[in-house]
Amino acid sequence: MRHQIFLLLAIFASCSSLVSAEVVEHSFHVQNRTITRLCRRQVITAVNGSLPGPTIRVNEGDTLVVHVYNLSPYNLTIHWHGVFQLLSGWADGPEFATQCPIRPGHSYTYKFKITGQEGTLWWHAHVSWLRATVHGALIIRPKKGHSYPFPKPYREVPILLGEWWNANVVDVENAALATGSAPNNSDAYTINGWPGNLYPCSVNQTYKLKVKHRKTYLLRIINAALNNQLFFKIANHKMKVVAVDAAYTDPYVTDVVVTGPGQTTDVLLTADQLPASYYMAANPYASAAGVPFDNTTTRGIIVYEEALVPSTPIMPILPAFNDTPTAHKFFTNITGLVTSPFWNPPPRKVDEHMFITIGLGLTACGKSRNATCGGPNGQRFSASMNNASFQFPDKISMLEAFFYNVAGVYTTDFPDKPPLKFDYTNPNNSMNPAIIMTKKSTKVKKIKFNSTVEIVFQNTALIGIENHPIHLHGFNFHVLAQGFGNYNPAVDRKKFNLVNPQERNTIGVPVGGWAVIRFRANNPGVWLMHCHLDVHLPWGLATAFVVENGPTLSTMLPPPPPDLPKC
Repeated sequence: MRHQIFLLLAIFASCSSLVSAEVVEHSFHVQNRTITRLCRRQVITAVNGSLPGPTIRVNEGDTLVVHVYNLSPYNLTIHWHGVFQLLSGWADGPEFATQCPIRPGHSYTYKFKITGQEGTLWWHAHVSWLRATVHGALIIRPKKGHSYPFPKPYREVPILLGEWWNANVVDVENAALATGSAPNNSDAYTINGWPGNLYPCSVNQTYKLKVKHRKTYLLRIINAALNNQLFFKIANHKMKVVAVDAAYTDPYVTDVVVTGPGQTTDVLLTADQLPASYYMAANPYASAAGVPFDNTTTRGIIVYEEALVPSTPIMPILPAFNDTPTAHKFFTNITGLVTSPFWNPPPRKVDEHMFITIGLGLTACGKSRNATCGGPNGQRFSASMNNASFQFPDKISMLEAFFYNVAGVYTTDFPDKPPLKFDYTNPNNSMNPAIIMTKKSTKVKKIKFNSTVEIVFQNTALIGIENHPIHLHGFNFHVLAQGFGNYNPAVDRKKFNLVNPQERNTIGVPVGGWAVIRFRANNPGVWLMHCHLDVHLPWGLATAFVVENGPTLSTMLPPPPPDLPKC
């Protein structure tokens, strides 16, 4: 009976939505192909043969249908990063969280409605490191008849910042997991799939954007890199930030954009300089002191159509790799646009208070006392939230376990605070044996439908201090405050912005610092919260929220699609 009622509701919703919205349909053929980068031929996994993959364009209110054909040799899922998936959690995509993987030679169709958000999001593989090359832009324009809260740009241009390895990325990850050590760093960064002419054999592999003098362009900047935050600049040009993570912002003029993996930034660029050629460039923001990283620069070229003769492009002066003041200034100067169509003020009443420490750690190398791994002290690198290092199930997805009430897949005892209070950001605790070891578990936080949650993220100095980009599936959250050192509620709560805080789905918790977010859990299902540095997710820097069903059928998770992949 319950299934029949859901079916009737779905039919009614489908018929009524046809009046004002459309069904946008795509096919993704995911398979290996060989391309040339940095003087060598390399096999990658790609969608429809392109890097980046296809750009999806929809209007708010549309239904998106994507047929995914897995012709690759790897298990696969696709995550629609930042999409709310209201009552469509089965389509969210993370492997063993909301679905089992699409096996090689099999297919699956994702279908969901995009509602209550506009701007730039993106899609990517959510299995192993495949998202290094399996990703693309997801652009949500206003519903037909509606407009942007800023003057219509002359043109819209996706700018996807990525990372490139001279190796099979799945092999890179597997080698690190096998030894318990850190993975090899990337060999290059890219702009729309091209490394740019600072790298060997790449003069003709440089992204170029032609512009008209005095025209304004909307650049939709996406950080699709696996493990690096990035600075992005355009020589001699200012940019006006108008949205982050598909949430409109108060206009903010800057000459540099700082973006962490998973984050998006919409900027207006006016071509108001002398007609010539100018480099756009991106280099890493590497906040972890003493940790090796890919310290290279990717660049593309902006060419004015009115330039009379070819000229040597002007190069911007980029921030130093450890320029935390510039990064912090950018992240804290963004505020939410309260007049935007989907603005919701932050909740004032809080039902669930959580204090979550995040950082690295170690796990035992193996069962044998003589086993030696590649991490510090001969152990395995690990990562945790509140000293719980997350481990995904592998027999059934967590969402199926939730819907069918299957026991033994996860436990609902994720702690609201760390098991031990210590001086979190003190470097002297970096290798403290009393607090550095973690244990694997599948602990989640269970919360009631429509409850409000406040989380204090506290970075730690364990192993090393760095900025951690934390992504929450299924929701946007308000960023109330950010700062350095140990969070002090007596002082830091006075800094909360409850008037016009920025909304995000991914936040960079400051290096050696903290951040406070709030959100309303109005979407039943299982929703991951994890570090979007891909090196840290398999190490366990994650947990999940299990949001209970609401009191009515319209607030309950519907049954899974009949073709949902089986484990």
